[in-house]
Amino acid sequence: MKTLPGDAVDDDTAQGTRVAQEGILRRQSARESAARTYARALPIVPVRARGLTIEGADGRRYLDCLSGAGALALGHNHPVVLEAIRNVLDSGAPLNVLDLATPVKDAFITELFHTLPPGLADRARVRFCGPAGSDAVETACELVRSATGRTGLIAFTGACHGRTAGQHDAHTGAHDIRVTRLPYPQDYRCPFGVGGETGADLAARWTESVLDDPRSGVPLPAGMIVEPVQGEGGVIPAPDAWLRRMRQLTADRSVPLIVDEIQTGVGRTGAFWAVEHSGVTPDVMVLSKAIGGSLPLTVVVHRDDLDTGEPGAPTGTFRGNQLAMAAGTATLAHVRQNRLAERAATLGARMLSQLLDLAREFCCVGDVRGRGLMIGVEFVDPEGEALGVGRVPGAEPDGDSVGGGSGARCRDDVVEAPSGSWPSVMPDRARRPLPAAPELAAAVQRECLRRGLIVGLGGRHASVVRLLPPLTITDEQAAAVLDRLADAVRAAARCHGGAAAARNTQ
Repeated sequence: MKTLPGDAVDDDTAQGTRVAQEGILRRQSARESAARTYARALPIVPVRARGLTIEGADGRRYLDCLSGAGALALGHNHPVVLEAIRNVLDSGAPLNVLDLATPVKDAFITELFHTLPPGLADRARVRFCGPAGSDAVETACELVRSATGRTGLIAFTGACHGRTAGQHDAHTGAHDIRVTRLPYPQDYRCPFGVGGETGADLAARWTESVLDDPRSGVPLPAGMIVEPVQGEGGVIPAPDAWLRRMRQLTADRSVPLIVDEIQTGVGRTGAFWAVEHSGVTPDVMVLSKAIGGSLPLTVVVHRDDLDTGEPGAPTGTFRGNQLAMAAGTATLAHVRQNRLAERAATLGARMLSQLLDLAREFCCVGDVRGRGLMIGVEFVDPEGEALGVGRVPGAEPDGDSVGGGSGARCRDDVVEAPSGSWPSVMPDRARRPLPAAPELAAAVQRECLRRGLIVGLGGRHASVVRLLPPLTITDEQAAAVLDRLADAVRAAARCHGGAAAARNTQ
């Protein structure tokens, strides 16, 4: 396992700080809710951080590939962000002025407009709301409802658009009649059992049928909301051609298209905004996380003709956060000027390619996918019965295909997808997905933490290990991340039985 400078601390220091950390964690457990949180899965006490590295109260250092759930585009405490914050503090400027105009706010909007897709920037308006992405989603939904006079929304299975009551309508699991959830195309667990371009085409045709069939039970909606890459849903990139179809379907029917770029924006996927991969210009963009440079900030960007100016729309007391706007301006400018989106595309492709080794070595790795530095590794039960989705009709589920036969054999035929095709790096069409293995994914997360690596979990079954490193990650750090992850998978697979750890020796 690769180590980096500063990974270790001396024994005496570690002993003293470990006691302090245990006390803090004990008090947290006694005082805070038992709800599932990051703190429950990651029992560490961060006290210092810089870039990719977090130092815990026990003196241990960790490589942080969670990045505040994607909020830290430049990592922890980047110098340009700290300088921007200090400048505001030293200037004596007010820290919160609701939505009044300020020089700090003006600079942020100017920089934001420099980055927007050209088709939107030419006629865009911005609306501040806050402080969380959930507030921005709710604002966007109310915006299109007000502009169109309609109430319904179309969202997609597996979506996560936040946690407030209003936008929860669009989140998987809700049952509000105002929201219709349609299939989101994916390869490994295709809802139609075919995957690839065929699966994406079927998903698009289903959407078209719902919109046009007067007996579908779905009236023309106020808007459609979609993530270009489903993040919490398991790092599932939308096929570019499918997203273009969604744009055409909505444009032809005067249905505003809302793109949720809360987690995908600011260079994360290899383009400044993930929607740019497909060349689509949305009517509304929902922005948060990285745009605040690690501080709470949310913005809705929309076409000017949707700006009805209706009173009472969701806003928020803390939509004038001057420190977040200054930090956001510095982050947007640094990513743009240093071409960090292009860097994310190059390094992310390399990391995905190297992660294929895990798929070749371990039968418990069902899929490796992602875009840029938004990467997911899905874990499955190799001894489970193959599910009836994810295979080409007529393909024989023999022992050489993923999930074929007993499901205990590893594949040796995974290949990288050609440029411009489906974003997954594992386009094997004859495979049938195996049951998800959330316990194994959680074990991998724990083993990563023991090795000084922080990763997140996601997916509809919590079986996807997610990597969201800062865009500033170095080649050396990326190699260390992959090395520690691979070591953690080996350890977790050994503990979960021989089938999970089996190698293909054919």
